Parts: sequence; C-alpha cells; structure tokens
Amino acid sequence: MGFKEFYQRHFSSSDEKIVSPGFVLRAGGVGFALFFLTYFLFSWTMETVIHDRKEVIVPDISGKSSVNALQALSVINLAMKIGGYEFNETVPIGTVLRQVPGAGATVREGKIVRVVFSQGGESVFTPNLIGLPLRNAELLLRQRQLVLGEVSESYSLKAEKGTVLSQDPKPELSVSKNTMVQVAVSAGLPPAGIVMMPDFRQKKSDEAQQWASQNGLSLGLTEDPNSLFPGGTIIDQDPQPDTVVTAGARVALTVSSRKSSGLAEREFRVHYEVSQSGAQRHIRVVALGKAGDREIFNGLRDPGSKIDLSIPYAGAEKIRIFVNGILVEERPVK
Repeated sequence: MGFKEFYQRHFSSSDEKIVSPGFVLRAGGVGFALFFLTYFLFSWTMETVIHDRKEVIVPDISGKSSVNALQALSVINLAMKIGGYEFNETVPIGTVLRQVPGAGATVREGKIVRVVFSQGGESVFTPNLIGLPLRNAELLLRQRQLVLGEVSESYSLKAEKGTVLSQDPKPELSVSKNTMVQVAVSAGLPPAGIVMMPDFRQKKSDEAQQWASQNGLSLGLTEDPNSLFPGGTIIDQDPQPDTVVTAGARVALTVSSRKSSGLAEREFRVHYEVSQSGAQRHIRVVALGKAGDREIFNGLRDPGSKIDLSIPYAGAEKIRIFVNGILVEERPVK
C-alpha cells in the first residue's frame, strides 16, 4: 500500500479524498505521525528488497549427494538446510531423499531449501548362532529383525542334535534388516558306516595315526618349527572336524616340530571353564606376540567343560579368549 492510498483509506471523507499532513497532526498528534512515518518507511524498504530479487525455479536435487545438491542450488542463489535423516533401502546413503520446496516450485532468490538425507537401508549385526539350539537361534534372529533362512543338517561328533554348527552370513557382520540367515544344524552322531573327522588339534600325532590306520585312511604330516606348542602336537588339520571322510582319503595334519632347548622351558598354562548354563559354545583362543596373532584353539565345547593349554612364555605376550565370537577375556603372559 502506497502513501497516497494509506491516507485515502484512513483519513479521507466522501467529500475530501486527500487529507493534509496538518490535519493528521491535529487529529492524531505527534505520536501517530511518527507511527505512520515508520510504517511507510518499513513498507517501502521491504517492498524494495523483496521485489528486487529475481524469481527462480527450484531444481530437482533428489538422489544427489550433499555436494552436488548444494552446488545445484547455489548456482541460482538458493540456500540449503538439512532437515533430517531417514533410513531408506532404495536410496543410497548420503543422498537427498526429499526436499521442500519441491522441484519445479517458483521462489525468489535467497530461499532456503530444506532437505532430508537418506541413511540407506537400516543395518544390524548378525548374532553368533553357533552352539545354540535351533529354536533359540531363531528367537535371537527375530530380536535382531533378521529371518531364519534355509536349515540344513550335518552329522557331528561333538554337537548335540539340533545345535547350530555354522551360519551364513557369519557372526558380527553388518547386514540390512530382514536379511535371511542360513544355518547348518547337527543331526547327531553319524550312523554306522559313516566315518567323520575328529578334532585332533592340540593332540599328539600318534593318536591321529592310530585313528587313520583303523579307518583305512592315509595320513600326511607337515611340520611347523615355529609353533608355540611342544613338538609332536597337532596344530591344524584338513579335513576340518566333523567332515565326512571316505575310505582311502588322505588326511593332512600340521604338526609342531618345535625343538626343545634342552633346558627346562617355562610354560604358560591357559585354563578356561565354559559356563555351566546354556548350550554349547564356540571357544577360540588366540596368542598375541611379536610374530603376530596365532590361533591356538578353535572349537565347540559343552557347558561346564574345561580347556587346558600350555604355551612357552617366550611364544606370546597376551592371550585372548573369545566365546561365540565375543572377546570375554584378555590375559598377559607373565
């Protein structure tokens, strides 16, 4: 509204369209005149500032990265403000999911466009199911918003029937919600006529040789002089435990050939007791030293069972014990 229109609306009569400033001062006083002058100056200033800005069309920045979106807006003198983040499996993480005003809207230069960025598909970590009964494993998957997929069976010398032996994806991997996790469960002990590979790790090679001879299998030995274990101790094997082997198959063992110094060598004893409650647990023991990390035990153990290992003091600086993939204990070797 201009100066003249304001006077005509508020101070004119049917006989007199324009009222003089003197009348205004007499009718309203000095205070009203100051208010009127302030209103006039403010209106004139705002109209000048706003109408001097050009109108532009808001571009479509959906699916663009923050850098590209800001660049597209700044070219036409628009600003950007982050309005939040949302999970969305169909839009890559870090890209624009939504914008306000929307693409195609007409605005004046300097307008702020609010954007919401995608955080991608909401992810979770796969739990460790190994050693759990199948029912417990399925409940744990539901708690993590994951789905039990195909269930296969395999005979086992150690795991009770219905206990999870392996899983895919592996434990502690980041996956999207509702991912299917395939598992293999124990079918119990094998029937007569099926030979399965025992777990010979940390046992003496003589025991493995006797078993191979009884089952008509050939045995190949590879020596490891850098092993932490005393000479003659089996430290690795192929096939892995609970694998079905056929007559005439070849079994490969890696055996420690560590030589004694001839003196009484001090050894560090690793003792761990599996909790009495719950199901079988997957236990892994790792030795950390200057030569790197070395796995000295890896296997399923029943509730209440005990693990006893001995390694030379010079062979490691720390011992780490993992239960179902979770580090539960770290001990210095001293």
